[in-house]
Amino acid sequence: MLVDSHCHLNFPELVNNMQALRQSMTDQRVGHALCISVTLPDFPQVLAIAEAHDNFYASVGVHPDYEDEPAFTEDELVALASHPKVIAIGETGLDYFRLTGDLEWQRDRFRTHIRAAIRAQKPLIIHTRSAAEDTLRIMREEHAEQIGGVMHCFTESLEVALQAIELGFYISFSGILTFKNALSLKEVAKALPLDRILVETDSPYLAPVPFRGKTNQPAYVRYVAEELAILRGISYQDIEQATTENFFRLFKQALPCN
Repeated sequence: MLVDSHCHLNFPELVNNMQALRQSMTDQRVGHALCISVTLPDFPQVLAIAEAHDNFYASVGVHPDYEDEPAFTEDELVALASHPKVIAIGETGLDYFRLTGDLEWQRDRFRTHIRAAIRAQKPLIIHTRSAAEDTLRIMREEHAEQIGGVMHCFTESLEVALQAIELGFYISFSGILTFKNALSLKEVAKALPLDRILVETDSPYLAPVPFRGKTNQPAYVRYVAEELAILRGISYQDIEQATTENFFRLFKQALPCN
């Protein structure tokens, strides 16, 4: 069985199609999925999806793109993360691609998430785009190595990946890995230690080839795993086993149910 380590099943493109999505997961041997929070007002919906299904889990956090979200505290994140179906803090991080100007508020929020994760003893899910240097700097300053986590939907350089791994983080690849023009990312995927790799969909976004441009779903994580196997010259079964073991090693509070 595979695990989709990052998806947004509460988004409108997917939330009303749960039965079909779950059947597709079964058909493609995708046994588990981590449903990711991007705002605190929407967190109850994310949690409800995880509570309704034994093989779904939830995170709690605020995506760095959501500038207008209500203020929140470290204590609030820790309290919300105490639910047994919440296995991670995030997604959090820095994004200098979509937003410009004084982004100190992003960096402050990121620090709050890291501190909450350490207190809650639940790994971080980190988003970084056009901000790798500051992301790694803040991870070091806030001692993110004390809890670890995953660099999700990774698109940065091999050097960035290795620095994150040194801090105890895993690297997760999405459908971008299957794109023909993702040549540098393919090289990163070939070079990393297999015991530090996860796979994800980031659905409903970034559908892999052959579904590029369509709505993504957790079942399609199989195509990411297949591409990873081809790039590394090993069997699909080896990728399936390794990435699933990696997921449950990182997210220790997630209990395999099949």
